[in-house]
This record gives sequence, C-alpha cells and structure tokens, in this order.
Amino acid sequence: MPGAFALFLRRITLICIVVFSIVCRGQEQEKSKDEQTLWQLFKYDGANMFGGIAHAYSRPFHWEGDDWLTFGGVMAGTGLLYLADEETSDFFMRQRDDIPKGIRDYGWYYGSPQNNYMLTGAVYLTGLFTKNEKWRRTGVLLIASASAAGFLQQVSKLMVGRARPRTGKSSDTFKPFPNDADYHSFPSGHAILSFTNAYALAKLVNNPWARAGIYTVGLIPPVSRLWEGAHWLTDVTLSIALSIATVEAIDRYLDTKYESPYRRKNKKVSWNLNLGPGSVGIIGVF
Repeated sequence: MPGAFALFLRRITLICIVVFSIVCRGQEQEKSKDEQTLWQLFKYDGANMFGGIAHAYSRPFHWEGDDWLTFGGVMAGTGLLYLADEETSDFFMRQRDDIPKGIRDYGWYYGSPQNNYMLTGAVYLTGLFTKNEKWRRTGVLLIASASAAGFLQQVSKLMVGRARPRTGKSSDTFKPFPNDADYHSFPSGHAILSFTNAYALAKLVNNPWARAGIYTVGLIPPVSRLWEGAHWLTDVTLSIALSIATVEAIDRYLDTKYESPYRRKNKKVSWNLNLGPGSVGIIGVF
C-alpha cells in the first residue's frame, strides 16, 4: 500500500506539472523578462528565497500593538486547549480505526518533507522553465515558507522534547534534547508543511468555497497525526499558527520583489481569538 500510494502521489505531481505548463504557456510574458536567462531568473529567485526566510525570522522584532495582541490571543487560546490536551487526544485516537486507510495514508505522505518539496519544487520549476512570474513567485513562497517554518520546527522539537500521546505519558511530560523520537511531539512537522502549502496556494484563489476546500485538504495531515497519537492538539494548533505567520511574512516580502499575483488590491488577513461558553477557537477574516 505505501508503495502504491507513493506512486499515486508521483502521478498526481506529474499531472500538476502538465496542467501548470499548459496554463503558463498560454499567458503572455513581458519581453524584458523573456530576455533573461533561466540561470539569471534562478539566481534572482534563490536570493529572494533566502531573503524571505530572513525577513520572516526578523518579524517579531518589528511587531506593533495589533501584532502582539494577535500573538497574545493565540497563546491564550492555546493555553486553554492545553487544559484539554489529554481528553482531546483520547478522542482522536479512538476515531483512528473508523477512518479509511487511504485518508490516513494521504495524511502521512502529503505531510512528509520529501513529498512536500516534490510538490513545491514542481510548482517552482514549472514557473522557471516557462518564465511565468506568477508561478515562479508562488514556488518561491512555498519553498521559502516551508524551509523557514520547517527549520524552526526541527529546532523546537529538540529544545522542547515533548512526549507524544502514544507513549502513554502525560501532556506535560518534557525531556529537552532527547535522542528518542517519541519526545518530538512539539511542533508538528506534518501540520507545518501541509498547511503552509494550503495557506499559500489558497491566497491565489478568490472564491471562498474553493479556499475552504484547499484548507480542508491541508488540514488532513495535521488531523491524521492526532488520530495516530503522534501529536497533541496544542502541537497542531500552534504549528498551524506558525505556518500562517510565516507565509504572511514572506508573502509581504515577495510583494517588494515581484508583481503581485492577487486580484485584490489590499490583502488584509486577521486572526481573532473567539471565547464563549464551553468553546474556544481562532477565527480568520480574509
């Protein structure tokens, strides 16, 4: 089954490349950009990938009032969810056997680094070889966001050393700098990579229903890790928040380097903490 599923992913990627190529070749390019060599474009994009990563890491030093309020709201919401980590983990793990194996396999394979970079690389190379700035920029955003958030994820796993639910340990069990992968619960790499892709790609779509569909597909890997007992709910929610913040920061940086691919003139996104009787959540306004 794993081999067959990996083959399926490769086929889907090839199909995406073909579709992207057809779309890109049908779009007009400015003459000055056509005259640039692929190597020149590649060097320019590579510099912007590193520039975007550095920009994302520097953002907390430039936060203002609203940014700190958003950060505080996310932390407060996560703190409330932390109180129910063990109960929610038990709930999700009980659902595991009722979930079709194909969905669980998709959640694992799509969120793994090799498949993630296979997809993002396909998007970027399609834009590069067709000299389509929109898809080049999208590829740069995908790769830079996944790399920036992914590096933070690896460092955090080592420093925090949180025990995974499947170990049978409590949610407040920590062993910093562990050698055992069972203490790599926070944050969730699958959640970061999959939702980073979903959030970046959804920015290209104006239809709210289409966006909801992209987000849903991007949430399958994070939820699948809850079913498998690999992560606590707070691991996943904070990972998704990190993905959103990283994509937003790099996207704004790329606005200074490329023409915007978005139809809307103003891209305003806000995330608000919603508290109510017996409920807690984060609401995104697009």
